[in-house]
Order: sequence, then structure tokens, then C-alpha cells
Amino acid sequence: MVSFFGKASAPSGTGDSSAAAVAAAPGWRERLKAGLGRASGALGEALGSVVHGRRAIDAGVYDDLEAALLAADVGIAATQDLLEELRRSVARDALTDVDALRGALRKALLARLQVLEQPLDTSAQRPFIIMVAGVNGSGKTTSIGKLARWFQTHGQKPLLAAGDTFRAAAREQLRIWGERNGIDVIAQDSGDPAAVVFDAVNAGRARGADVVIADTAGRLPTQLHLMDELAKVKRVIAKADASGPHEVLLVLDAHIGQNSLAQIAAFDRAIGVTGLVVTKLDGTAKAGVLVALACGARPIPVRFIGVGEGLDDLQPFSAQEFVEALLP
Repeated sequence: MVSFFGKASAPSGTGDSSAAAVAAAPGWRERLKAGLGRASGALGEALGSVVHGRRAIDAGVYDDLEAALLAADVGIAATQDLLEELRRSVARDALTDVDALRGALRKALLARLQVLEQPLDTSAQRPFIIMVAGVNGSGKTTSIGKLARWFQTHGQKPLLAAGDTFRAAAREQLRIWGERNGIDVIAQDSGDPAAVVFDAVNAGRARGADVVIADTAGRLPTQLHLMDELAKVKRVIAKADASGPHEVLLVLDAHIGQNSLAQIAAFDRAIGVTGLVVTKLDGTAKAGVLVALACGARPIPVRFIGVGEGLDDLQPFSAQEFVEALLP
């Protein structure tokens, strides 16, 4: 099969930011490309009749590209927006072949996705309090362990709050992980999750933690009483620290594609989401949903993305690296 986009070009740099430097590490780049292989394949396979990356731009190319973008879960509105820009680029720059169109598409995607690239800055507060929410099975508790690892390897002292008091396995998972990595974990075998988080914020202050990461029980947006409880946890954090929480992270499973937009809207209404962690990008064909998010009315920053099960497989989001992996 010949890819519409031809051979991979050499990745370009993303500046001097620490987030970009981490994302640009060769091991991470290769994992990201492998993880986004199915989404990339959808784009290439739909336009696989191209020979050596060259073909005249005609109506059929736009039809194939539309199908490919929809297959990658970019969504109808964002797909139409991209196609309209590509048509303008073709007319303005007198583009004549799909190799040039490929470059225009990468440029258009990058321009949109850059709005999501806002690395998390924890320097303004100490401890910096992060509240983490998500639906059941999104990879929330695992992501918290990886986040703690990331902060630890970047010279910060994290403390974890096992606020998922409904699932014993979640508490035990954080406890074991904390013991193995020398990270304090505040947990109770039962009780009110808000009380656990309240204690953790005070413990973080007393123990000199740089970051307090509070887990919460997974819940569906339709479970209104549980969404109300989540809002209560946020209010209690504010009682322990009037400026907190300083970040409200929503963990999303990339496999659900466009459905993640409804999840974001529901959690945002309940607790005011300030950042996203997108997990399980490895092996999914729906990575294009990030483009839909970027083109939405309120593009919430993607702080981290995950493309594997390893501790180091959660890294800050880089729009440049993402586009290069999506369109090799």
C-alpha cells in the first residue's frame, strides 16, 4: 500500500520549551508514531492510489480526504473547516499536486492544534493542587501515577490523595505505587472523598510538597448525584486552600472519539475543567478528535497524552510532534 502522504519527513524542532524537549526525545517520538499508526493509516489508506506521493488535485482527492479525516474522527465541522482552508490554499498558492496538498494539510492541522499546546505550569502556587476526574475505565488512576512520576523526574515533590473511596483497588494501586517510588499517599479505607482530599492538601502543605494530585472516583456524566459530589470535592479543596484547586484535569480515553466532546462539556459544567489528559492513543484510529476539540467553541488545553502502559509513556502534548506522527 502506498500512502497518500509519501515518506516521512524529518521532524522539525518545537522550540526551547521543556515540554517540547521532552516530547522530542527519540524514544517518545517513535512510540507516538506507533501509537497513532491506525489514525495515520486511515488517512493514507483512503488515498492509497497515489504513486510516489504525486497526483493531480481533483474533486476525487477532496472526497477521499474528507472520508479519511472522518475515519480519523476529526468530525464533520472540523473536517469541513479543513477542506475549505485547503481549497483556499490550492487557489491562492497555485498548488497542483497532492504532495503540495499534504504540506498544506499539515500546516492547517498544526495551526489548529497549537491552541491546545499549553504546558502545565505549577510554579505559581506551592503546593500546586491538581484535581483529577474522569469516567470509569478512562485510565484516571494509572494516569495519576504517571503524572506523579513525571513531576518527580522533573525535580518536584508530589503527594497523592486517594480520593476514590468507592474502589478499594484504586486506593491500593496508589498506595503500592507511592511506596515503590517514595511518594506520600494520603488514603482512608472508607469515608468521604472530600475529607480525604482536604487532609491531603493540609498534609502537602505540612510536608513541603510541590504538587498535590487528588484522585476522585470514576463516574458517568449522567450520574447527577455523583457529579454533585465531584463539585463538593472541589469546594472542599477551596476550603483547605482558598486559591485551589489550581488545575482541574479531566482524563479522557481516546478510544471513544467524538463522544469525548460530550464528556468534556458535562464535566466542565460541573467542575470547570482547565486541562485534559488524553490516554490510550496507542492503537486507536480516533486520534483526530483532538482536531475537533481545537476547533470547538472552548478548546481546553491538552496537558498530557499517553501512548502506552509504561511510566514514561505519559508526556506533555506537543502539536508539532502530534501532527508529524499523525501525518508521517
